[in-house]
Amino acid sequence: MPSKVRIALDAMGGDVGPAVIIPGAAISLQRHRDTEFLLVGDRARIEPELEKHPALKAASRIVHTDVAVSMEDKPSQALRRGRRTSSMWLAIDAVKKGEAEVAVSAGNTGALMAMSRFHLRTLPGIDRPAITGIWPTKRGESVVLDLGATIGGDAHHLVSLAVMGAAMASVLFNKPRPTVGLLNIGAEEIKGHEEIREASEILRARNLPELDYIGFVEGDGIGKGLADVIVAEGFSGNIALKAAEGTARQMAELLRNEMQRSWLSKLGYLFARSAFQALRDKMDPNKSNGGVFLGLNGLVVKSHGGTSAEGFAYAIDVGYEMAHYDLLNKINQMLNREGGALSSVQPAPEDVS
Repeated sequence: MPSKVRIALDAMGGDVGPAVIIPGAAISLQRHRDTEFLLVGDRARIEPELEKHPALKAASRIVHTDVAVSMEDKPSQALRRGRRTSSMWLAIDAVKKGEAEVAVSAGNTGALMAMSRFHLRTLPGIDRPAITGIWPTKRGESVVLDLGATIGGDAHHLVSLAVMGAAMASVLFNKPRPTVGLLNIGAEEIKGHEEIREASEILRARNLPELDYIGFVEGDGIGKGLADVIVAEGFSGNIALKAAEGTARQMAELLRNEMQRSWLSKLGYLFARSAFQALRDKMDPNKSNGGVFLGLNGLVVKSHGGTSAEGFAYAIDVGYEMAHYDLLNKINQMLNREGGALSSVQPAPEDVS
């Protein structure tokens, strides 16, 4: 574990930029005093915000650039225009050079993935990286991946996701052998695409020592917390995520409307206010903010672009935990030990875009 965790922040990323990034860093610093920050972006915009947080100022260094990746830029445009000069690229570059253990950005997801993959490259045995998130469940939390980094995936890709997800879960949940399930349209072994069935056969046959494969999990099993790690290819994983987020917002709105319908419902709310507050805290999207790009030769965390300072602080917290407990080294160790599992099928060819 490093004595200090150095985190590079893309201070210009997201819908607001430094007005959210800097207060978010200040909140996270209160929770993790052994953090140092590289604040990458326009000094003229960063310094006024930094003056409001003396403790953060003492723990930070500004890396100036006035070039920022737009939320509307296509990944190819971001690479052409922002390579070597943008706040997003320079935050990733700090990880590449060893000046930071992790980079955190609330910027354009496609651009961040393209720059991270181009500059950091993937780990040996990994053909494509994945976006990994923390999912609140009835039993606590689960690691879910891939949430949309790439579409599709063969058995090799799914098995590598299982290994990487298990490494992350063991760090976050302090479990030496986390349970892993494959997201599928049914729990029966005959269901699903051939790639999913093949990945299931490999995971059962290998019986990997640092993960406990439990089989297929249907969509409703994610929220039930049936496994510590849920593995999906990016298309279905992203749909599951967006559907869950939309359902949570819909339920919150319906409940709020019902509570305001009559004086009796308002009175009932007063009696059940503590229960509603507990539910609100459980479903708070800020606390699930921070998607880790797994499979890269470096740590990168993606925050929601429209998050609050508190939400961005949680994304920084995720990056801190990943760096503090040396997730990258743990994944490398597991990939080396389980190399037979990952080489048992041929990796998919590289995507061309």
